[in-house]
Amino acid sequence: MVLFFPVQQELDCISDSGRILGKIKFDLAKGEYLFCPDNESVVLSDKEQSSIAEKLVSLELGKSSIPMQDDD
Repeated sequence: MVLFFPVQQELDCISDSGRILGKIKFDLAKGEYLFCPDNESVVLSDKEQSSIAEKLVSLELGKSSIPMQDDD
């Protein structure tokens, strides 16, 4: 299982053991959501990859969104 925690205009992707896997960000130039690993050595399990892929599809289809933080 992967938890998705909003931070600013990104989603932290956190494993069920509490390890930060990376972030889901919106690439304005490409017009799509991307998963950006926390570092090069992050190895995702099949379950983690599937969960992140499902979240990316959900974001692309507008079924979910990344809450925006209001700093005011």
